[in-house]
Amino acid sequence: MVEADTPSGNGPAKKQIILNAFVMNTPGHLSPGLWKHPRNKTDQYKKISFWIDLAKLLDDAGFHAMFIADTLGPYDVYKGPANVVPALAAGAQFPVNDPLYLVPAMAAATKNLIFGVTASVTYEKPYALARRLSTVDHLSEGRLAWNIVTSYLDSAARNHGLKEQIPHDERYAIAHEYMEVLYKLWEGSFRDDALVADREAGTYIAADAVRQIHHKGKYFEVPGPHFVEPSPQRTPFLFQAGVSEAGNGFGGKHGEAIFVGGQTPEGVRATVDNIRKVAQDLGRDPNHIKVIVGINIIVAATDKEAVKKREEYLSYADTEGALALFGGWTGIDLSSYSDDEDFSVADASPRIQSIVRRWSSTVPGTENLPWTKRRIVEYLSVGGLGAKIVGGPKTAADELEKWVEISGVDGFNLAHVTNPGSFEDIIEFLLPELRKRGLYRNTEVAKEGATAREVFLGTRRLPDDHPGSYYKWNAGEEKPKYLVEQEKV
Repeated sequence: MVEADTPSGNGPAKKQIILNAFVMNTPGHLSPGLWKHPRNKTDQYKKISFWIDLAKLLDDAGFHAMFIADTLGPYDVYKGPANVVPALAAGAQFPVNDPLYLVPAMAAATKNLIFGVTASVTYEKPYALARRLSTVDHLSEGRLAWNIVTSYLDSAARNHGLKEQIPHDERYAIAHEYMEVLYKLWEGSFRDDALVADREAGTYIAADAVRQIHHKGKYFEVPGPHFVEPSPQRTPFLFQAGVSEAGNGFGGKHGEAIFVGGQTPEGVRATVDNIRKVAQDLGRDPNHIKVIVGINIIVAATDKEAVKKREEYLSYADTEGALALFGGWTGIDLSSYSDDEDFSVADASPRIQSIVRRWSSTVPGTENLPWTKRRIVEYLSVGGLGAKIVGGPKTAADELEKWVEISGVDGFNLAHVTNPGSFEDIIEFLLPELRKRGLYRNTEVAKEGATAREVFLGTRRLPDDHPGSYYKWNAGEEKPKYLVEQEKV
C-alpha cells in the first residue's frame, strides 16, 4: 500500500487502498443463478474477448489486480454423495475452466493490471508448475501473481487418483517442501548474469551459469535445472489464502499478499495481527505482507437505489446453487433440514451450530434473527460467504475506510454479482469518492511496465527477508550461498 497526500496536498498522508477484482473462470462464481440476469454475461466466460474486455475495463480504471479463483473438483456434498446436479442449473462453480490460459491474452491488451492466478500444490508436480508460471510471468512481462492453495475438496482428491483427502496439516507440510523446490528452481538454478545473448560470440547462456538443484526431500526429488530462463520476477508475486493455524503459518512464511475473510473489521483484526506476528517471528518485515479481505459491494447513486438493486439481484438467485456452494465450502449437506428450522436451537450437528453461532455474532444486523436454511440461502446468494456493503458512494466509502482503520487490512478483493455490472458500478460510483478522500490512486499514478511485486512492495525480486531469497544465485558467485552454507555444515 502506497502513501499519498490528501487532495489538498496539505493534510497528512493517507494509506491508499488496494482493490482487486475477484472473479472465476465459470458462469456462477459467488452469486449462484445470477448468470441469467439481463445485465450479466458470465455465460460468455469461454470467450477470450469476454476476459479481454473485463481486463481493459479494470486496467483503465486503475484496479490493482484481477484475482482469479479456481477449484479442482465440483461441489457435490449437497444431496450427495458425489451429486453435482444441484450446481448445474445455477452454474455454481460448475463448469470451471483453467484460469492460467487467460492471462497472456489479457496481459497483451493491458498496461498495468496484475493477474493473480490460483494453482494447487497438492495435485501438480513442482517442476511442471514452475515452468508454466515462469512462462506466463514472461508473457505478462512480470505482472503475474500466484495464489498458492493446497486444495480442500474430496471431489478433487478422488479425481486426482486419491481415495481420500491428504490430511490437512500434511498438505501444508508438502506445500512447504514444494516451495523450497520452486525457490531452488526459480532463484538458484540460473545465476543472475546467466543470460548473455551475445550474437557476435554466439553465446546465449553462459556455460557456467546454469546448475542442477539436486533436491531430495521427503515428498519430492527434483534434479533440475529449471527449464525456463529467469522471468522478470523470477518468483511470481505470492498470494496465499489459508485461514487455519497451519495456513496462517504457511502464509506468514511465504505469502506476500494474504487473503482473509470475515464479517466485521473488529473480527478480522485478530487475523491480521496474527499473520504479521508470524511473519515477524520468522524474521520477515511485517510490512512486506499485504492483507486483503474479501467483500461484496453493491453500490449505486444513493443508498435507496443500492438496496433496490440488491432486492432485484435476489429475485434471480438459485436456491439449489446456493446450497451446493454451502456444501462445498463447509462439507455440510443441508438437504435433510426444512427451510425454516432454526439451526441455533434445532437438533443440528455441532458443526452447523458452530457456523451459525459465528454468523449470528458477526453478521451485522442479524444478531437476533433466526438462522434458517432460507436465511443462509439469502445470505449466500449475493456475494457468497464474505462481508457485504450495500449503499451509495458515501456509505460504501465510509465502510471501506472503517475496515482499513479498524482491521488493519491493506485492501479488498471485490466480488461481482453481475459481470458486466458490479465493476462498472464500482468504477462509476465508488472510485471517485475514494479518490476524493485520497484513499485510492489515480490512473496516471500507475507505473507502466511495473511488475506485480513492484506495485505491491516496490521491488522486482523477492525481498532479502523473504525465505525464498535464501536460494538466490547472485552474479559472480560460483554457486548459490545456500549451497555454500550447507557444504560447511
